[in-house]
Amino acid sequence: MSELNLILLGPPGAGKGTQAQRLIEDFQLPYISTGDILRAAVTEQTELGKKAKGFMDAGDLVPDDVIIGIILERLADPDCRDGFILDGFPRTIAQAEALDTALVDFGRHLTAAILIEVPDEDVIKRISGRRVSVKTGRVYHVDFDPPKHEDRCDVDGSRLIQRDDDKPETVKHRLEVYHQHAEPLINHYEATGLLRRIDGTRAPTEIHDHIRATIATLRLEETL
Repeated sequence: MSELNLILLGPPGAGKGTQAQRLIEDFQLPYISTGDILRAAVTEQTELGKKAKGFMDAGDLVPDDVIIGIILERLADPDCRDGFILDGFPRTIAQAEALDTALVDFGRHLTAAILIEVPDEDVIKRISGRRVSVKTGRVYHVDFDPPKHEDRCDVDGSRLIQRDDDKPETVKHRLEVYHQHAEPLINHYEATGLLRRIDGTRAPTEIHDHIRATIATLRLEETL
């Protein structure tokens, strides 16, 4: 297998970012997170950021034409030559088809679409419990990783806040939007034989081991 091109699928809060970081260490691949790219654009108040902010604050999907352009431009960068890890893209059939077409034009193909599955009630608990330092951006969780002092960062004592898109009502709406678009997308990759399902309720190390085993199997199958 000359390259490893992966898509990570799953609801918000499924742990895709955590698993992506482990895969980066394993395979030295660039990690392309739509969420990180968009949040950076919002912070920098770029034209893209201004356009995307209203959709993100409401928990809605950013329009395809905005997302597709920046992702395809990123995949053309030299560091993506040996593969990539996509997180948060594609989210719609239109995005998936645009990615499929672009990869064919590049003379490349997807290795797998890895779906990390987590029940809605677990997602709501995970996300709504997040608290973020207003100065450092460090993330805590009221249940799983609480600060030593309530609502204060352990590092510098700065105030911790709950981001608007982490509030329970917004999370529920984000999940509704996710399910509306995820089912056809999951069916798309299942029909092409690229989908691999992973139980996201397990411990992070177990999830990582399962993903590694899945990739190893794919590599073996390609040599047969």
